[in-house]
Amino acid sequence: MAAEGGGKENELKTQFTTREGTYKLLSLSEYSRPNRVPYNAQGCHPVRVSFINVSGEKDGSGDRICFNVGRELYFYPYKGVRKAADLTKPVDKRVYKGTLPTCHDFNQLTCTSDSVSLLVGFSAGQVQLIDPIKKETSKLFNEERLIDKSRVTCIKWVPGTENMFLVSHASGQMYMYNEEHPCGTTAPHYQLLKQGEGFSVWTCKSKSTRNPIFRWVIGDGALNEFSFSPDNKHIACVSQDGFLRVIDFDQMELKGMMKSYFGGLLCICWSPDGKLVAVGGEDDLVTVWSFAEKRVVARGHGHKSWVSVVAFDPFTTMVVEGEAGDFSGSDDEGDDSQTSRNNPGSNPGSNPGSMRERANSSHSRASICNADTSNVTTYRFGSVGQDTQLCIWDLTEDVLYPQQPLTRARTHTNLTNSLPLPSGSATMPRCNSLPHNAVHSTGSAPNAKEKSLTDGSIASGITSKFATLTLGDRRDKHEKHEHKRNYSLSSKSSDKLNSISKGHNAHSKMLEDYARLGTPCCPKLDEVPLLEPLVCKKIAQERLTALVFREDCIVTGCQEGFVCTWARPGKVGLSQTSSTHSTGGTVV
Repeated sequence: MAAEGGGKENELKTQFTTREGTYKLLSLSEYSRPNRVPYNAQGCHPVRVSFINVSGEKDGSGDRICFNVGRELYFYPYKGVRKAADLTKPVDKRVYKGTLPTCHDFNQLTCTSDSVSLLVGFSAGQVQLIDPIKKETSKLFNEERLIDKSRVTCIKWVPGTENMFLVSHASGQMYMYNEEHPCGTTAPHYQLLKQGEGFSVWTCKSKSTRNPIFRWVIGDGALNEFSFSPDNKHIACVSQDGFLRVIDFDQMELKGMMKSYFGGLLCICWSPDGKLVAVGGEDDLVTVWSFAEKRVVARGHGHKSWVSVVAFDPFTTMVVEGEAGDFSGSDDEGDDSQTSRNNPGSNPGSNPGSMRERANSSHSRASICNADTSNVTTYRFGSVGQDTQLCIWDLTEDVLYPQQPLTRARTHTNLTNSLPLPSGSATMPRCNSLPHNAVHSTGSAPNAKEKSLTDGSIASGITSKFATLTLGDRRDKHEKHEHKRNYSLSSKSSDKLNSISKGHNAHSKMLEDYARLGTPCCPKLDEVPLLEPLVCKKIAQERLTALVFREDCIVTGCQEGFVCTWARPGKVGLSQTSSTHSTGGTVV
């Protein structure tokens, strides 16, 4: 998709405009290594960003930021849009030898102005619990790598508990720890506790209580990320086998699943109300799955490479409690309110029905936008990928709850219109979503030639155009080096696809994936609405690996080790006088 506003594709953007106004890059609030020298990202693990507020004040005065760059881990006061970053005064800095930090998470429940609990996962499988304010190393888990030797892919505190946390690994296994228990001096032995479709849960057999308390085996291949639902009752996991699985965490029961269109799923996020799950991965798509309806409700097409992070924006999403379809809101900026939770908790037992005493929590409520403007129901979410682009998406009520069923004929029209038009034909207006009842610009029915298209020819044409997202025409040298797909589809022609697939095991796997299409887990392309991004901007020189929505800004991170702040409309601080990226760029 062509970059909005013109200009060369390789130029970095320093601002972008949405319906609510203009977001501006604050170069003075760029966090990085103290000397601002880009890190050599080759062969390193993604830069991740975590936030904590140690004071409990909503003005952001107690905000702290943690991010990893290569072998280094930094902990800074975060000034955001209010004040320029002072990189010379980190609260804590750590440099590791023999292993690299891959992910981290703060315990929101136990943090104070004098102490915070930060979990850090590493490439060799260990987990460290540190306090960057007291500058203490509390404990090291899986130190001898007896539990799991593979890379830690995701780590999170169990919501509502003070000492329980989950760790997922590239082995496809996830472990529950209690930070008060030891890990033992020998490899643990397990017994099966519960088994479901695509997953199993095991307990640790030991005379004395030790870690891990539970072991989950989920999917086939690496377990890339997991996320707790806003009400803390369910956990959603995405794996390298391309499946999203949503599991009742306490009862250990599978509640729903979805299959990627192609390749593995890499990232996941729940909507603020817990009704939708957004995922991204190696099919270059952002897919939205309805937890209530157990179906894919939309796919987003905008990235030209793997999607590394997807996140909902709770401050520009309007969510109203009630029946499905009972939503109202607008796209204009207004007052914001964050998720409110009560967090009492207790240690879990070995009974699967009481894995933990869940915290009492209410549904997340996003900001209530200005009701005086047009009422448009919208879920706002964003995504970043290895193509160095930031995409912003709006998912509206007409896509989620169509007045009429999505018929095959109408979907064909939508996707046919979404493909590039022949020269001389009418220009198709740019839109954020392709509505279910879209028709030709003339308002008339499709012509006889279009009517005569068979299901097979349409599917073939759509596949050849869509599956690679036109990478073959616009992939630069950098993308060729960084983005290697074992199962990529050729965008040149369907004939080339058929010829390449013969005699190759990788492409045999691809054909097996195609055989699964058309199922409830993985609907065909012409059965799901196709979204276009509201914004699609190149904002970094290296692949993007972090995206966080905050009340006054958006925070992004790239593999060079630069963590950037994008001020929301009207939120630029008085001390932020420059909006030019430190590495150069043009304003569009």
